[in-house]
Amino acid sequence: MTLIRLTDVQLGFGGPDLLTGAELAVEAGERIALVGRNGTGKSSLLAVVSGELIPDHGRVQRRQGLRMAKLSQTAVEPMDGSVFDAVVGGLGQTGQLLRDYHRISLSVAGDAAAIAELDAAQHALEHAGGWSVKPRVDSILDRVGIGPDALYSELSGGEKRRVLLARALVSEPDLLLLDEPTNHLDIDGIAWLESFVTEFRGGVLFVSHDRAFVDRLATRIVELDRGKLTSWPGDYQTYLRRKQAQLEAETAAAERFDKKLAQEEVWIRQGIQARRTRNEGRVKSLKAMREARAARRLRTGTARINIGAAAASGKQVVELVGVSHAYGTDPVIQDLDCIVMRGDRIGIIGPNGIGKTTLLRILLGTLLPDRGEVRLGTRLSVAYFDQHREQLDETATVLDNVAGGRERVDVGGQPRHVISYLQDFLFPPERIRSPVSALSGGERNRLLLAKLFTRPANVLVLDEPTIDLDIETLELLEERLMVFDGTVWLV
Repeated sequence: MTLIRLTDVQLGFGGPDLLTGAELAVEAGERIALVGRNGTGKSSLLAVVSGELIPDHGRVQRRQGLRMAKLSQTAVEPMDGSVFDAVVGGLGQTGQLLRDYHRISLSVAGDAAAIAELDAAQHALEHAGGWSVKPRVDSILDRVGIGPDALYSELSGGEKRRVLLARALVSEPDLLLLDEPTNHLDIDGIAWLESFVTEFRGGVLFVSHDRAFVDRLATRIVELDRGKLTSWPGDYQTYLRRKQAQLEAETAAAERFDKKLAQEEVWIRQGIQARRTRNEGRVKSLKAMREARAARRLRTGTARINIGAAAASGKQVVELVGVSHAYGTDPVIQDLDCIVMRGDRIGIIGPNGIGKTTLLRILLGTLLPDRGEVRLGTRLSVAYFDQHREQLDETATVLDNVAGGRERVDVGGQPRHVISYLQDFLFPPERIRSPVSALSGGERNRLLLAKLFTRPANVLVLDEPTIDLDIETLELLEERLMVFDGTVWLV
């Protein structure tokens, strides 16, 4: 059964169209992974599907009575109240009645006025049919694994993502839209999400650059490339093989076309006698070839990432002796002894909110522990990638964030024009003067990498660097880290 169908959809925002003649049908029970480079319009496509964006041209047909729920790309949404309040907030008026009933039930304690208020809330719920919904709410909350009365505002980013997914699912949608759902989830959280999505019986359309997640869940791959949607049945590895073959065929066809065009351009410029006798059909064909060549959209190139190496640090980078740290009465680090040597590559894993970023800040010397000693080594040149990208100025342009008003930056000891350098990170000239607030998540990550790598480093501290990066850029970053001869700390 078709849940939604897009026919000849076109969408643009002033530059090259994000969608050109896009065709897509989502069937019940399908789990479709939408893949493509950063900035190609995947989130915009989800917005068209959900009805948040109206396309410039084409049709969007939804099954009558279709219920949709969406988990957006943003890490969190500001929300007051408890986890219970956040989850039932996806149920409209019924959710408000459930919220009222839950709040009153926590404060009854024999109070006559509260008992009367609870009784009224029970009757209101019964009248609205809310009792049939409550078991579903309780079941989903139980699977979230977070206490229903915990304050939403005090949760970690990953825990908030779990709650927001529960909020999306509680309405029993027919179609679930997920935009980078694994962002900010820890390893257990991703496994939990995979289980949830696998058991979901509706249709799922999701955007993800997490290769393992896509490979395990997708029943079909849909790629958005240069405004066109292409469907690839099967798993991710099958898509990669077939896509590579298609790109090779496309390159060969383009080379044949360009050779023929060059030959025709030579012909049209022949002497006066040849022009008198030329075939008018051939002239028309040449004009059409010129138009086709001008309209050709080239595939986005691959980022060129180079990590400038500073002079070697001292042999011992940092030593922690008996380090402990707590937030209030909650200890996150206890009696930690640790020595980091030059060239070590340390992966830091653990559940959301366990204290991984706190440990990084202590290692960097930007946070003093409650107890213990931190001994930093000598000649340290640190590049720190923070997962919240707080080093970027939202109001400044891409250009100013990297160059601060200068025309040139030093990269690996060599001066580079900043525009040329930013093009290495896939920022076209028209994007370079855009404010950071207008960038996608992947573009912000590439910008932060560009900013960090203008300075030579012998210690890289990377806190969730893969969030929002497209697969090609992620693979390139992995390659560069493999050959970096300094010290790496990676969450």
